[in-house]
Amino acid sequence: MPKLISPQEAQRRIAAGAVLIDIRRPDEHARAHIPCARNVPLGQPGRIEHAGEVIFHCKSGMRTAAHAEALAQSTDAEVYLLEGGLDAWRAAGLDCRENRKAPLEVMRQVQIVAGALILLGVIAGFVLGPAGFALSAFVGAGLLVAGLTGWCGMARLLAIMPWNRRPARG
Repeated sequence: MPKLISPQEAQRRIAAGAVLIDIRRPDEHARAHIPCARNVPLGQPGRIEHAGEVIFHCKSGMRTAAHAEALAQSTDAEVYLLEGGLDAWRAAGLDCRENRKAPLEVMRQVQIVAGALILLGVIAGFVLGPAGFALSAFVGAGLLVAGLTGWCGMARLLAIMPWNRRPARG
């Protein structure tokens, strides 16, 4: 099982040659990342070769902890997990590159759109009648399906929107 290390320990190991791997999606990495991190999204096939030590990180440490065994099997190197992820790295005052011009992460867009549609459906239900609640029920059912299956139609739709397809300038 990979060992958790602090941001300061990770920084020390990186300076000594450890490879830092960001397992978040490319849209998350584009918005904010540790400068020396390689983006290798979770589930992307392939092995991490030619490394003495590998440190994996995500945003909060939850994804790396949940997939620790699979991450450890992706390399023959000594494996560590950045405790607290990018959030802890930032909180420690370490260098983080942010691109506010990059679109919001797709999952945040889903949360905003779903929340707005549910709220709109509730308002419509009270103002226009019970049929207005159908919009909230439809969005709620979509979120349930996304949670149960890992497939989110709204995320797929938002991902192909023009603002998510153009390259962001830093």
